Amino acid sequence: MDEAKEKEEVSVEEEGQVKLEELKEWKERALRYAAELENLKKSFKREREEYFKFALETVFKELLPSIDNLEMALKSFETSSNVEALKQGVELTLKVLVQTLEKFGLKQFEPAVGEPFHPHFHEALHVEPHPEVPNGGITKVFQKGYKLHERVLRPALVCVCQGSPVNKEEKSLDENNQIENE
Repeated sequence: MDEAKEKEEVSVEEEGQVKLEELKEWKERALRYAAELENLKKSFKREREEYFKFALETVFKELLPSIDNLEMALKSFETSSNVEALKQGVELTLKVLVQTLEKFGLKQFEPAVGEPFHPHFHEALHVEPHPEVPNGGITKVFQKGYKLHERVLRPALVCVCQGSPVNKEEKSLDENNQIENE
């Protein structure tokens, strides 16, 4: 019987040794995977930083001709007396610049006079009465707004109608008529 017990103890001891080896192997694998994961995180972080660093490279390359044209226009002011030609050159450069920006999703918007005021798209700088524009409508546009892929980057700067003098007179006449009728 002692021999059987010894064999059993040896096999339990061998089994324990095998389990310890397996445990060591799994622990090494876990450490390697953790190290690989950490390296991947660092790599993704570097790539992301690199991407953001040069994300606008294409946009800037497209804008360079407009910058060159504006610089040439400034030099032309020194030597040329043909103001109309210079004006046309600057207008053409502006047109190309706006087209380039639109190519990348930047769009101008300019509200029309009389259009209702929308706080998501417009910023009111001033209010004034206006006989032809309904209350809350836009009476003047001071500066165009810009959107980037439907997100407002800069709202249009506007003047908003705060009731027209004619409407106030009509309201007071209507109120007087109602009082007389009662």
